[in-house]
Amino acid sequence: MKRNPGPTLRLILGDQLNLQHRWFRETDDATIYVLMEVRQETDYVLHHAQKILAIFAAMRDLARQLGESGHRVHYVAIDDASNQQAICANIDALATHYQAAEFEYQAPDEWRLDQQLYHHGRRAAIPWRMVDSDHFYTTRNHAADIFTGRKQWLMEYFYRQMRLEHQVLMDDSKKPLGGQWNYDHDNRKPWRGAPAEPQDTRTLHDHSGLWATIVDAGVKSFGNPNADQLAWALNREEALHQLDMFIANALPQFGDFQDAMSVKAWRLFHSLLSFALNVKMLNPREVVAKAEAAYQEGRAPLAAVEGFVRQILGWREYVRGVYWASMPEYAQKNFFGHTRALPRWFWDGKTKMNCVSHAITQSLDQAHAHHIQRLMVIGNFSLLAGLDPVEVHHWYLGIYIDAFEWVELPNTIGMSQFADGGALATKPYVSSAAYIDRMSDYCKGCHYDKKARIGDHACPFNALYWDFFHRNAATLAKNPRIGMVYRQLEKMDKAAIADFQAQAQRILENLDLI
Repeated sequence: MKRNPGPTLRLILGDQLNLQHRWFRETDDATIYVLMEVRQETDYVLHHAQKILAIFAAMRDLARQLGESGHRVHYVAIDDASNQQAICANIDALATHYQAAEFEYQAPDEWRLDQQLYHHGRRAAIPWRMVDSDHFYTTRNHAADIFTGRKQWLMEYFYRQMRLEHQVLMDDSKKPLGGQWNYDHDNRKPWRGAPAEPQDTRTLHDHSGLWATIVDAGVKSFGNPNADQLAWALNREEALHQLDMFIANALPQFGDFQDAMSVKAWRLFHSLLSFALNVKMLNPREVVAKAEAAYQEGRAPLAAVEGFVRQILGWREYVRGVYWASMPEYAQKNFFGHTRALPRWFWDGKTKMNCVSHAITQSLDQAHAHHIQRLMVIGNFSLLAGLDPVEVHHWYLGIYIDAFEWVELPNTIGMSQFADGGALATKPYVSSAAYIDRMSDYCKGCHYDKKARIGDHACPFNALYWDFFHRNAATLAKNPRIGMVYRQLEKMDKAAIADFQAQAQRILENLDLI
């Protein structure tokens, strides 16, 4: 059979903006790169306005760079008349238009897209082929191979294996630098105003016109679009500058204050690089290498560098492994059987709980919150209140600019909501007001009393905390990591237990009003 002389179509998804991918090493008139803005991707959950805007703007920037480098590019804009608003439908139409000989795509990181492209490709009129995204340290199955024969997938074990395999922060005798693997215990300081939060040096973009196009196309969203001052990196050059500024100005303090929260500073010493990493403008290897070099050159302490490296080489790769080993069933996990709907203030931040209000309002304004705000404020309350973990997952997936399902789902279902029953986390990550007060200034001036358990002004976290453990004693009491909680419950008299149960019930019946 004579080969079709037509071109090869290559799809670039919105989270595959890797200018260094092998595809782009040579130009070829017989290859056409396809990027598309489609309602399929804007609408599968309700997304934050900045997330949609930043991805579209970054896609357009990559298309521009590829075109200037001599590559052939076909860009399908959200308002193009020919846009069928679905990836496979557009590919089929373009394949016909160009009389394409074959179609190639990079491995998607979300299970739904992986399945969609795989099954459509099996029915397609031309050959479809998948290549690697050239981004991660690991393959999809790497973590599963590491944990073969082990009952629990402990991140710490995986992290140490990765450190050894890639010789990161290791000495010549294959021992961890400093004599220990993990400095997490040293990285739990609250921030009281000093040292000062570094200046935000990110480039501001005016994409008001693109935002108007998105709105006019009927795309729904929530949160502040900030379209005339969009601060997220939209290309590799900007992302590299942001990385360099983080290494120079924030990494030295990152370790001490990575868990701290404050109403006075929303960025603190966090890198805000997760968006650039997760859409692949940056490669994790170069990020880790620059952090490691900062330690070797005496520009950042080991505890700070190790904590940052652990997030990227350890946690990021680990949750991806959990995701691919557990889908699609993982998305429906609900260990506690929680079914309560999200309170209305998840969409506007208007709750009298200052910590939750600040964390959600910041998320709505910035499309970002750091890991402790997500885990120990919003996620903590969600678990204590028995919110439906699937609803919580969809909210997290939509609101955060760095949230793509491969990384967000295990963090939400497993780490935050314990909905997998402990496959990922060794205990439910919940607390009373005491932890939030210790790590933040949120409790100052709050409507609720952080120390009170009962009464109209008692902090809701307190009664909900004890009620959560009491009602789940049958499944949690034997967990060795939370034995102290149950020893305290055993010392409470029946009246005290009845009081916090009644208080918790009043809270749960009036979630929209607290």
